Amino acid sequence: MRMLIASDLHGSSESLEILLARTEELKPDRVVLLGDILYHGPRNKLPFSYGPGSMPDNFVRLMDMVPLTAVRGNCDAEVDLLVLPFPLPDNAWLVDGDIEIYASHGHHLPEMPPMRGFKEGTVFLRGHTHVPRAEEVGGYHFWNPGSITLPKQGFPRSYALYENGHFKVLSLEGDIIVEENLRA
Repeated sequence: MRMLIASDLHGSSESLEILLARTEELKPDRVVLLGDILYHGPRNKLPFSYGPGSMPDNFVRLMDMVPLTAVRGNCDAEVDLLVLPFPLPDNAWLVDGDIEIYASHGHHLPEMPPMRGFKEGTVFLRGHTHVPRAEEVGGYHFWNPGSITLPKQGFPRSYALYENGHFKVLSLEGDIIVEENLRA
């Protein structure tokens, strides 16, 4: 299974255009969005290409290309749910053979173990921090694609690609920022 993963678009129409182009280029089996889709949020600067009004139509274009899984972030308001052409549950399970991936925005879960109620080996795919991550801690795996719009801690704008147990975060220029391979 090949997944293209992005988080924290925060209303950037340009970031969505980049995601559409990467989807065309990489031909994933699924696109995963990890929340904070339309609104920039009160603690973030206004994105350089803020244009949430044009985004729902472009999401329809994306969904015409590939199946989409999306989860709700802390900046996704009820009014956003009225205009988005897809549902925004709080979380989703993605399964690739023996790999179980719990996708959420991440704002309701700890960043480190203990991870009560989850079996060891679970992958936590999350956004929220805008910081790329791919590491194993205490028998759990923590993956974050960073932000395609508003990266933090000096990281570049980024997205992730998952394929057959291999997760890597890529800058928009194609450089690998972090990666982890569960089937190595």
